[in-house]
Amino acid sequence: MEKQSKLITIAIHTYEKAVILKTLLEKEGIKAVLHNVNLIQPVVSSGVRVRIHEEDLPLALKIIESSSILKHSGEETLGGNTVLVPVDFSEYSDKACAIGFDFAYRLGGEVVLFHTFLDQKYAGIFPLDSDEYESNPKEVASRAEVERCANEKMDNLKDKIKHRITEGHIPDVEFTSIVTEGVPENEIIDYSKEIRPVVIVMGTRGKNKKEADLMGSVTAEVLDADKYPVFTVPENMTLSHIDEISNVIFFSNLRRQDLLSFDVFARLFNKQDMNVTIVPIVEKNETEVTEGLDALLRYCNQHYRLYKFKTKVIDESSFIEDFNEFVKSSKVDLIVIPNKKKNIFTRLFKPSVAHKMLFHYDTAMLVVPV
Repeated sequence: MEKQSKLITIAIHTYEKAVILKTLLEKEGIKAVLHNVNLIQPVVSSGVRVRIHEEDLPLALKIIESSSILKHSGEETLGGNTVLVPVDFSEYSDKACAIGFDFAYRLGGEVVLFHTFLDQKYAGIFPLDSDEYESNPKEVASRAEVERCANEKMDNLKDKIKHRITEGHIPDVEFTSIVTEGVPENEIIDYSKEIRPVVIVMGTRGKNKKEADLMGSVTAEVLDADKYPVFTVPENMTLSHIDEISNVIFFSNLRRQDLLSFDVFARLFNKQDMNVTIVPIVEKNETEVTEGLDALLRYCNQHYRLYKFKTKVIDESSFIEDFNEFVKSSKVDLIVIPNKKKNIFTRLFKPSVAHKMLFHYDTAMLVVPV
């Protein structure tokens, strides 16, 4: 019998790649259709949508993930499930390392510790302070000395990690390190394009310190500009292992992209009995929100049976206050946010929900680009 469920867009490609993907999916028994195709001159058509039935999404995502045909040359990952952990040798950086190793162990991957230093003579031309590297100009007089200091701190961090592995405090996974020069957020974003990490784990300062450094946070710039999932580890976070995460808030735009965000979340947190509360953040009337939430809840209950789902609508007029209360009363361990990539002008004058949440809460976040 023909499936009657609605069609959703799984990918947007050039015509050639759309045809390749359609063929791959149909070989696995997934019916796919192409939209926006120029039937007269198909080879010059751009932005061709590949659409499938909604219930086929989980299998389709696995097929796309495992296919090397759709990757551009030079896009191979470093080692499959690579976890990128930018570090600045602070306390919250140590916490990020522990969580990063936890992710790598669960995913069967490896960790790359990444540190960026900036020559002091160039630091003055960047008006926004960074939370990634702090050095004393009186102690560091030259570029060579800055680099030597950075490498020495990285060696000390690696020795500390090896000791923690020996003591059984963090999982024993392979790891490498990189020390490079440049503006931290730019270097992190550029390097992530090279290795295509499964997740970037970044430490952040405590709530009060972050508010004082609102415009200069490296973490905020990365999560708003990068195209890979970012897991933030606040300085005051009490969690020490991923398995301790039980109560999750999942912000929803009530759009199809949320389904892809759920899949990323499910791959990173494939554990049973997590309580997931879906909170809509859309400007729609009450009926549209209710219908959208009901449809999303049905989909999640059908495809993600490991988790327990519920929904929560928070009044927009008192959102911050009500959300604060909900986070405390529900003992929320993790906030998941689908985050649309923005240009620098938009990020400065209309920061994303993820950006705002980063500076108002000491709760871990998973920010998934959509």
